[in-house]
Amino acid sequence: MTRAFIFKNRGALLAIPAALLAIFGKPSAFSVAAGLPLAFAGELLRCWAVGYSGVTTREGEVIAPELATGGPYSFVRNPLYLGNFMTALGFTIAYTGGCTAGKRFALRATALGIMAGTYATIVPHEEDFLRERFGEAYVRYCESVPRIVPLLEPADVPRGEWKLEAVAQAESRTFVTFGAMLAVLALKALYVKP
Repeated sequence: MTRAFIFKNRGALLAIPAALLAIFGKPSAFSVAAGLPLAFAGELLRCWAVGYSGVTTREGEVIAPELATGGPYSFVRNPLYLGNFMTALGFTIAYTGGCTAGKRFALRATALGIMAGTYATIVPHEEDFLRERFGEAYVRYCESVPRIVPLLEPADVPRGEWKLEAVAQAESRTFVTFGAMLAVLALKALYVKP
């Protein structure tokens, strides 16, 4: 019950770290240069994953018409969440370079802690659903592909097909949020002294 509630409200929960960074962050030129490439890499990973998993990633409950195993899913079982975490880490670095050491630590620990706690709850929730829905096929997939740390080479699993239209349809909110975080970061970098 708790896991389903957190899954349904994951977007709101994950907006908390973004809001904290936007309100309390103080970027520096170095932190922006260090953090933004990681944020963009995370978003690219997310887009790659959504192209294989489809638009069901936006639902309020776990939905999977088919088991996604192609593209990034052949390296790691949760590429969407890995991409999100990379993006968050990148923005966390970018936004906090001008903060005092204590404030930098507090913002980074809080932002990434909220994300880690959210994902630690919803990943098992999704896995239970996928195990029930796809049975032995999902069990075999789990035996071949790790949950969090990607393989160096893709596992020998069915690949599927990447669909650009799935990215365009499913990622509009993510693109708006990403753009808003970039805009606030630019304003803070220009007008807030570290």
